Amino acid sequence: MPTSIITTDDLREFKMELLDDIKTILSKQTSGTLKRYLKSSEVMEMLQISPGTLQNLRINGTLPYSKMGGIIYYDSEDIQKVMNDSRVHHSYE
Repeated sequence: MPTSIITTDDLREFKMELLDDIKTILSKQTSGTLKRYLKSSEVMEMLQISPGTLQNLRINGTLPYSKMGGIIYYDSEDIQKVMNDSRVHHSYE
């Protein structure tokens, strides 16, 4: 396996590309251009949960969903609402 040398210029260029990608993602999120309806795989990736956990959230009614043609869709606003409603507040005395 050949060895390649990474220079500080390479790292600087990578950093700039990464920052541009992050800015693009954040601007999409704040401008509301994210998809309204998400598939199960997208929800699992976004929330970092397993298929079983997602199924449990559906079964116990925590996360509303729609099913069309065998595909389950989740409203991104419902996901945000569930996350906000599940927020834990600690009071420090």
